[in-house]
Amino acid sequence: MKNFFDKFADGGLGITVLIFIALIVIVVLFIKELIKEGDREKIIKLISSIAWFAVAWGFLGRTIGLIKAFDTVQAAGELAPRMLAGGFKMALVGPIFGIFVFAIARIEMIILTIMQKKKE
Repeated sequence: MKNFFDKFADGGLGITVLIFIALIVIVVLFIKELIKEGDREKIIKLISSIAWFAVAWGFLGRTIGLIKAFDTVQAAGELAPRMLAGGFKMALVGPIFGIFVFAIARIEMIILTIMQKKKE
């Protein structure tokens, strides 16, 4: 479990924490809709929007990580793999986590859509 939190922090806490919050909101909206049926269309659109935000935020983290890696190389004046490692880790963790959240949201949206179709 410690390794998971280390990788989570490698993505840049500003990036990964916000994506994690998006995951929590998506799951809470899904559970709330399962327990107390409301406007399913509205909830599905909201979950979709939050999921796309998670992906976009993850790719923003990728851009920041790459800039950080290249800034390190520029400041050092020479290329060494360990100089790039921190930036590259940050560049990869954010998008992977964002895509994971997106996949969870899509599964939830499919379930809600099926439930809505059965109700009609």
